[in-house]
Amino acid sequence: MSYFVTGTDTGVGKTLVSCALLHAFAAQGHRAAGFKPVASGCDDNEHDAVRLRAAGNVQASYGQINPYCFAQAVAPHLAAKFVGVNINLERILQSYSELAAQADVVIVEGAGGFCVPLNDHQDMADLAAKLNLPVILVVGMRLGCINHALLTVAFIKASGLRLAGWVANCLDESMPMLNENIAALRQRIAAPLLGVLPCYQAPDAHEVAKKLDLQLLEQA
Repeated sequence: MSYFVTGTDTGVGKTLVSCALLHAFAAQGHRAAGFKPVASGCDDNEHDAVRLRAAGNVQASYGQINPYCFAQAVAPHLAAKFVGVNINLERILQSYSELAAQADVVIVEGAGGFCVPLNDHQDMADLAAKLNLPVILVVGMRLGCINHALLTVAFIKASGLRLAGWVANCLDESMPMLNENIAALRQRIAAPLLGVLPCYQAPDAHEVAKKLDLQLLEQA
């Protein structure tokens, strides 16, 4: 019972949703761990992997939770090249296996969008396919999101993966016809809408967890 969380773009709320899922599963009594295979912009103490580790209730080492961490906040393959590192998917899979052995639920958070490159020949979609986990898509609700969401859904299916559900994260409180956009996506995405997140000024993952319906994941 683990999931791969991806998004329609970078900065759409993948970490927030991933942390919320960890809180929600932990509240149900599960051993829940976050996993960030590759993180960029790790030059502070509040980056994605740190937040995921804090949200889980499994005492795993930082290296297991985040095998690749880079200071520059750029695409993973560029951040890795800058420091002379080649991102190896087998190393990531090994870390995941070690973490999964300690947890009932592992929430794997991708970096950027679903197709962001990891090295010269492989991207995040290749990693997701190797993990072979059901996918949760975070849609950043703003102008252009319908196209981005449907293209991502199509690529997830083309990768042979199951879309377990999606989350509408309202990034722009002044977005025109927000409800109509959500309705259009619900009509076109053959997976349950797990929750609609309002536009938060200071989002709290514990509160966001209350807006996600985990029962819909079980029914998907």
